[in-house]
Amino acid sequence: MNVNQSAPPVPPFGQPQPVYPGYHQSSYGGQPGSTAPATPFGAYNGPGYQQPPPSGVSRAPSSSGAPPASIAQAPCGQGAYGQFGQGDVQNGPSSTVQMQRLPGSQPFGSTPLAPVVSQPTVSYGPPPTSSQVTAQLAGMQISGAVAPAPPPSGLGYGPPTSLASASGSFPNSGLYGSYAQAQGHSGAQPPQRSAPPQASSFTPPASGVPRMPSMTGPPLPGQGFGGPPVSQPNHVSSPPPQALHPGTQMSGLPGPPPPMHSSQQPGYQLQQNGSFGPARGPQPNYGSPYQAAPTFGSQPGPPQPLPPKRLDPDAIPSPQLNELPPQQKTRHRIDPDAIPSPIQVIEDDRNNRGSEPFVTGVRGQVPPLVTTNFLVKDQGNASPRYIRCTSYNIPCTSDMAKQAQVPLAAVIKPLARLPPEEALPYVVDHGESGPLRCNRCKAYMCPFMQFIEGGRRFQCCFCSCINDVPPQYFQHLDHTGKRVDAYDRPELSLGSYEFLATVDYCKNNKFPSPPAFIFMIDVSYNAIRSGLVRLLCEELKSLLDFLPREGGAEESAIRVGFVTYNKVLHFYNVKSSLAQPQMMVVSDVADMFVPLLDGFLVNVRESRAVITSLLDQIPEMFADTRETETVFAPVIQAGMEALKAAECAGKLFLFHTSLPIAEAPGKLKNRDDRKLINTDKEKTLFQPQTGAYQSLAKDCVAQGCCVDLFLFPNQYVDVATLSVVPQLTGGSVYKYTCFQVENDQERFLSDLRRDVQKVVGFDAVMRVRTSTGIRAIDFFGAFYMSNTTDVELAGLDGDKTVTVEFKHDDRLNEESGALLQCALLYTSCAGQRRLRIHNLALNCCTQLADLYRNCETDTLINYMAKFAYRGVLNSPVKSVRDTLITQCAQILACYRKNCASPSSAGQLILPECMKLLPVYLNCVLKSDVLQPGAEVTTDDRAYVRQLVTSMDVAETNVFFYPRLLPLTKSPIESTTEPPAVRASEERLSNGDIYLLENGLNLFLWVGASVQQGVVQSLFNVSSFSQIPSGLSILPVLDNPLSKKVRGLIDSLRAQRSRYMKLIVVKQEDKLEMLFKHFLVEDKSLNGGASYVDFLCHMHKEIRQLLS
Repeated sequence: MNVNQSAPPVPPFGQPQPVYPGYHQSSYGGQPGSTAPATPFGAYNGPGYQQPPPSGVSRAPSSSGAPPASIAQAPCGQGAYGQFGQGDVQNGPSSTVQMQRLPGSQPFGSTPLAPVVSQPTVSYGPPPTSSQVTAQLAGMQISGAVAPAPPPSGLGYGPPTSLASASGSFPNSGLYGSYAQAQGHSGAQPPQRSAPPQASSFTPPASGVPRMPSMTGPPLPGQGFGGPPVSQPNHVSSPPPQALHPGTQMSGLPGPPPPMHSSQQPGYQLQQNGSFGPARGPQPNYGSPYQAAPTFGSQPGPPQPLPPKRLDPDAIPSPQLNELPPQQKTRHRIDPDAIPSPIQVIEDDRNNRGSEPFVTGVRGQVPPLVTTNFLVKDQGNASPRYIRCTSYNIPCTSDMAKQAQVPLAAVIKPLARLPPEEALPYVVDHGESGPLRCNRCKAYMCPFMQFIEGGRRFQCCFCSCINDVPPQYFQHLDHTGKRVDAYDRPELSLGSYEFLATVDYCKNNKFPSPPAFIFMIDVSYNAIRSGLVRLLCEELKSLLDFLPREGGAEESAIRVGFVTYNKVLHFYNVKSSLAQPQMMVVSDVADMFVPLLDGFLVNVRESRAVITSLLDQIPEMFADTRETETVFAPVIQAGMEALKAAECAGKLFLFHTSLPIAEAPGKLKNRDDRKLINTDKEKTLFQPQTGAYQSLAKDCVAQGCCVDLFLFPNQYVDVATLSVVPQLTGGSVYKYTCFQVENDQERFLSDLRRDVQKVVGFDAVMRVRTSTGIRAIDFFGAFYMSNTTDVELAGLDGDKTVTVEFKHDDRLNEESGALLQCALLYTSCAGQRRLRIHNLALNCCTQLADLYRNCETDTLINYMAKFAYRGVLNSPVKSVRDTLITQCAQILACYRKNCASPSSAGQLILPECMKLLPVYLNCVLKSDVLQPGAEVTTDDRAYVRQLVTSMDVAETNVFFYPRLLPLTKSPIESTTEPPAVRASEERLSNGDIYLLENGLNLFLWVGASVQQGVVQSLFNVSSFSQIPSGLSILPVLDNPLSKKVRGLIDSLRAQRSRYMKLIVVKQEDKLEMLFKHFLVEDKSLNGGASYVDFLCHMHKEIRQLLS
């Protein structure tokens, strides 16, 4: 069977066909995109042309979403932000907001206002869709002769960035001048609709002028430079320079500023989305130009005369040199609206690809972005919810792959949860014979296997071995060579399905028992005093009714057990025949054993009365404890031994408060030392301080014992060491710094409920097979590997991913493409042994342009972040950062050299589907792990490091580039999510309220001049000054605005795998520093570059590579 061939419509074996059109599913990849008015041209591939994709490839016009940000933690005394977000980790220098672009804005590079000349394309095949842009990127050197200027302060990358531009010679000075003139054409050209230009490109100014360190656009009239400058630490204000020339003032007018006058080179201004051409028309949702600078207390200026043409309402051009007063000529800087915007790319993808289902029948299709809501129809390849790749078109040779430097990787989420509209994988039962496999490579039967000789044999698509078809599986072939029952068999027509495993796939050749959950509760002084123990025991009484169960089962098959501990361990017999629970104490923690078998693990329904009695007694029993010391390793050891004795797999839920300093195996000492930061010894902060936990984890994996750890530290607990066992067993770590019941109970209980109820596969082994030519060489995630091929997971849930990197070991063939098969063998919650199979076919290319046309930036960033976060275990952080920058520069330089049309070296040209690579990579570089601020603790960094290791693409996207949503711009009656704005302080208006989320944290920022009515509706107080600082719960008020905002917060929380605690931040309040840390396009306090600065730096690196 030809892999390219798209499968006929629908398998008749009972797959429900969902209704697609109005699909709005919140928890998968973002919100429903807002519907936009039709625009005069097509998608942003360039003006109006829709280019047919090369065979077998359908590419969304752009690819990218954003990754998530990490989180910082204040010392406990600062109650207000002692615990924000999921792990009290304030994301490093920058976290990022993932944002939607305003719906309906004009497509890339297209505009009804003026002719556009599309750039001639290169000779091979259709070039990557892309926008050719000329922007004023300050800070890039154009002429090689200029001596390098000192680097902009705080830009921590290698050699100094040379600064650019001799006075007045900006390439685009005439904002509205004729493009044709600038290009040397004598007259205006009609819009070209043929081939798209190669790439987003930006032209920096000529060298000489130091950059304006601060604003992204002129301040509003009457305001001067009120807001803190962006590329300086956010709390340092620069002296206010003189007001701008009146022609550049932006008051609240609906129109743009008057045209700029200039005698130099007329040409189009670079637009917000990174394309050239005349500015876009106004956009919905914004009645006035975007007030770029913070508008604290400014008055609107007098109305300006309307200019002849309209400027993009949310793009404010930088002032041209010849218009500025003399003091300001040195302050020229790039217009941030002229560089690629994550919001725009996300919004365009939603508008272009959110309405149609993604049908997986065609090989090598690039799926919609993770931020787009879409429905998947499985027709032979696994859904992107299960597997996403960095590129869907792999170079045919290793030389080509080395030249491009694009990592070939797949992010696999084998047990991903699906929206209700999509069917779960079918379970296929082949009886005692078990699933059909290739005799040589052991790949499982899949849609790509080729049946021959009338159906009596099949040729393996992975290793080409010819196999006999067993008589009970035989079926005739039709005239095309397909089996006539292909659409009745999931394994012959679908990308994902499950097989029931036979006894041969089980340990010791016997079917497994149902798994068990053991709750292990720290009852030391800290845990009792904080109220944690009482809260937890109360919650468990009801939570035990919601243990995961199989399909339609009436009750869960999972048994439960209970242990409490401080310096010693207490086991409880809760056998149903007892009137009261019995406690047994094991004080010999050095030689751990389980003192009882019968009555330790019980069925919840049968022992309900005894369990309730125990949970009532535990808080009372230890109420007067004075024991402050705890053990840790012996607790895990005890849980594992209990599962071993019961001959079952299972999960330990550990609730732990302090550094385990009591005499016992796994005892730790406080080794927290901030002086090691930025030294060669910094890596030791991320490494476990003893090898005991690795060997303990290995034993746990062998037993199928997964560990989930809930930490409640008041000070350093050495997360790097305590998280080793959860990390290697496929478990999770949750952290609640300075836990206080009144502030944190909602977050803790929500996380606990979700963790206990989620479906888990136990005692799992995963193997990834590939067709000849590539092989899996590296793996990232929360698992253990005892050999080079098998990923062993004591537990695997629907949130965890395994990232796999591939390398060439032979030449690939363009016709046959490349195949991946991920097989996961696991025990279900009911104790059933199953195999889940995911298959994916990719294209192969001999032209680099095809590779660059089919990459997915979000997946690339997910891989690069994991690669870097593992790198810090063995290398100095600086060298890890430098490696990332170099790799990114090589990827972009290779594109510029081999795929882009010739253009001046002063232009930065980015591949269309990688144009967000610089902004996202900068977010990774500024994250807490790679560039910590002074307030980020060692534990926070270790916590975020292990968290990101198993995140999926949607989670890293919003973690590194947070979403920033203005709340009062959209109509109150609107039920859709408001369009996001870019994560920069310049996008904040002091008359508005914004929600910022990154998957772990949720902030509500309130501007100082918000209308009194809005304050009253949301907070039930009469003025801004009365809003309590650090508020974490909004009052429940019966008015439309309050309902809308609380509803939006609930919907954001529902999309994320961890509960995001709300923190209300008032403008100019002490908590604002914490909030600004997540405005990732700005310069960060700890030296992280702003987006604009980093783009300049990348351009310089690329030019050095090319020269």
